[in-house]
Amino acid sequence: MHYTGTVWRPPYEASSLLLEVTAGCTHHKCKFCTLYDDIPFQFKMSPMEDIEADLQEVKGQFRLWNDNKVTRTFLVGANPFVLKATRLLQIASLIQKYFPTNKNIGCFSRITDIALKTDEELLKLSKAGYDGLTIGIETGDDDALKFMNKGYEAKDIITQCKRLDNVGITYNFFYLTGISGIGKGEQGAKDTADICNQLHPQIIGANMLTIYPNSELYQEIQKGNWQEETEIEKYKELRTLVRYLDIPVWFAAGGASNAIPIQATLPRDKEKILSVLDKIIQSVDEKQLREYRKNLRHL
Repeated sequence: MHYTGTVWRPPYEASSLLLEVTAGCTHHKCKFCTLYDDIPFQFKMSPMEDIEADLQEVKGQFRLWNDNKVTRTFLVGANPFVLKATRLLQIASLIQKYFPTNKNIGCFSRITDIALKTDEELLKLSKAGYDGLTIGIETGDDDALKFMNKGYEAKDIITQCKRLDNVGITYNFFYLTGISGIGKGEQGAKDTADICNQLHPQIIGANMLTIYPNSELYQEIQKGNWQEETEIEKYKELRTLVRYLDIPVWFAAGGASNAIPIQATLPRDKEKILSVLDKIIQSVDEKQLREYRKNLRHL
């Protein structure tokens, strides 16, 4: 298989076929991000020959081991949805050629990737099986989005995700707890809940900001331009997000960046999760949480 660097996928894509179609990130300017630092280039598209060769390899393995049928494919790369619709449709056709049982195709997408597509193209992609996109919106806090160089504003999240709603492409959000900085997290959480409440994410996954020395954000901290929240502040922020979310959604803070995993179906489990978060805020030691963050060598 043609995999480049660390292969990143959401936890809920564990059973999907992982197919590399891009490597790296077209944006590569977010101050906190170090996920693709092990790649010696910013971004590249996989040759169609490599994509087909990988599908042939997987097909051969399935014949050898008589494994379960492929029903979902996740396209690997920081933001494969940036590819032109014609190329994405070509990839979908190849997947269908080798795995007729495949029902849908997911991938990471930036908000700006959606904006590159016309409504007609999005509809074609939906009919071709593209569904369940994972979008790192990070926050609805415009000041934080600007400072971190995300490349879009909160209003763009609403505009572009409503376009996905209109063509029937579902999507999942990643929220980055701590991105607003010290003293601003709870307001950032309220802003994010306000955005999410206007949309229809299937899943909201919360990751906690972990700052590594090779990030641009680390340099900003050294210059005195930004201050990190305490670990307890991050949990207060997470509590605020859950409190103000009013939509039916699967909420999960379960990645390695979260010292204490939390998951729930909202709004059904809201009071239970708020109670759990209250206990963490009141009884877990800041030093312990900080030690966890300090020793987190890799996300």
